[in-house]
Amino acid sequence: MYSDAHLSELGEFLKECRAQLSPRTVGLPESGEPRRVPGLRRAEVAQLAGISTDRYARLEQGRTRVSTSELATLVRVLHLDDDQRDHLFELAARGERDPRHLPTQKVQPGLRRLLDELTAAPALVLGRHMDILAWNALAAALLTDFGRIPQKKRNYVRLLFTDPCFRELYLDWRTIARSCVAQLRLEAAKWPGDPRLAALVGELSVTDADFRQWWAGRQMTGLEVGTKRLRHPVVGDLTLDWSSLTCTADPAQQLVIGTAEPGTPSHDGLRFLASWTADPYLPARGAAA
Repeated sequence: MYSDAHLSELGEFLKECRAQLSPRTVGLPESGEPRRVPGLRRAEVAQLAGISTDRYARLEQGRTRVSTSELATLVRVLHLDDDQRDHLFELAARGERDPRHLPTQKVQPGLRRLLDELTAAPALVLGRHMDILAWNALAAALLTDFGRIPQKKRNYVRLLFTDPCFRELYLDWRTIARSCVAQLRLEAAKWPGDPRLAALVGELSVTDADFRQWWAGRQMTGLEVGTKRLRHPVVGDLTLDWSSLTCTADPAQQLVIGTAEPGTPSHDGLRFLASWTADPYLPARGAAA
């Protein structure tokens, strides 16, 4: 069964996508008359999709289920890209689990051992909603001392928006933060109605205007790979390539690893930072670093 919140979110997403289109974009004639709302009218989307206006209105209002054939048609009519299409299908999927009873995640033992073996590359294990489940010493030295953060608040997105030191590390913070918000929206489709996710979104919506704006947007680009530029107080500027590997034992856990091209200043910087953190006579990097 769909939850009311699930259907409502699907309807809101359809409304957002409709608002981004113009009659010219979808091949409809422009009347020249001013429109009371941005984008296409519901009746225009219904016409293009070959369904009644009432039927489409019920979809946007979260009052009915949507069939697979209707989903495929709406993907075409609303000009959705691949990520938006996947998000729409996730929202429409039948919920087989009660999200209120999701078990607490613990890092998989194999991932924990792998983290301990990775001494020359910063690595994290991210769980649902980008909770930080585990990290290696180099990730702590590069990003922040995750151990100082209470477990319930140890979340990558929360740190990006609420921790000034964490935020200042990223030279391209806005790009990274927007991608994380988009990833969080994909997460919301997988676990609709999850109270922990609702609390996180509510907290960040209240405290940060950028988060509010981006959460209401339609960017749906995920975080499987990417390049991040950081300014570290010990080793200076670094350009790192980040890759995400999904755990087969628990697909809701991802190993995220940062690497640098050999022979570059960034590679040398990582090697120096690794040796710096391995020296027992040097102080550990704390929250202020």
